[in-house]
Amino acid sequence: MLELKDIYFTVPDEEAGGHAEKTILNGINFTFERGKFYAITGPNGGGKTTLAKTIMGINKATGGQIIYNGKDITDMNITDRAREGIAYGFQQSARFKGVTFRDLLAIAAGTDDEGKLMDILARVGFCSLDFLDKPVDSKLSGGEIKKIELATTIARNPGLAIYDEPDTGIDLWTIDPMVSLIKRQITDSGTATIVVSHNKAFLEAADCLLLIKQGQIAYIGDLEGAMPLLGDLSVCGYTDVCEGEIDAKCYR
Repeated sequence: MLELKDIYFTVPDEEAGGHAEKTILNGINFTFERGKFYAITGPNGGGKTTLAKTIMGINKATGGQIIYNGKDITDMNITDRAREGIAYGFQQSARFKGVTFRDLLAIAAGTDDEGKLMDILARVGFCSLDFLDKPVDSKLSGGEIKKIELATTIARNPGLAIYDEPDTGIDLWTIDPMVSLIKRQITDSGTATIVVSHNKAFLEAADCLLLIKQGQIAYIGDLEGAMPLLGDLSVCGYTDVCEGEIDAKCYR
């Protein structure tokens, strides 16, 4: 479905005065299959989000090919990739002054039929019709804005959905329902799903876990097999805020 062939992404190395290149993605090769749940994890700065943004076209690969459903999309812009059926959920969800949830959902679903919009709304746990006319602004909680993002993604029924740390800014008891919702979308629509995360709930739920370190895939498998690598402090991206096993903020 989505094939990454020898993907590179480089930027000017500021530490070298911009006269040299710094490699962020270093020859990534992998094929994502339809109807599968993939989790991408690894140390901060290892290339996880860069890889996700490169697939979406936010970053332009500086080497290699990206093949989606048999079509070379390497040089396609974000809009054209979205039209091909790729959707992206940002780590910090966008808020729009003067725009309601009804507006966003109708655009994503391609219909303003209230019954259909309410069906999508119910799937993400909003039961009140009044919520459709709430503005998507700073008054919404982190959990609400994430649900809105999930709902608009579901409404588009993409072939490939990418979520960059979807647990950012939400409370712990929202995570398991979010995982269940993503898995239901995979089952119902065959959506290939990529979640970039450190959170154990996503890593356990995934059909396949990829550990990205220093711009390369260091491991492919499940969480159990990844534990020796994840237990290595050189991989951990939370050493600066670690509070031990009791109040862990990562996969533990």
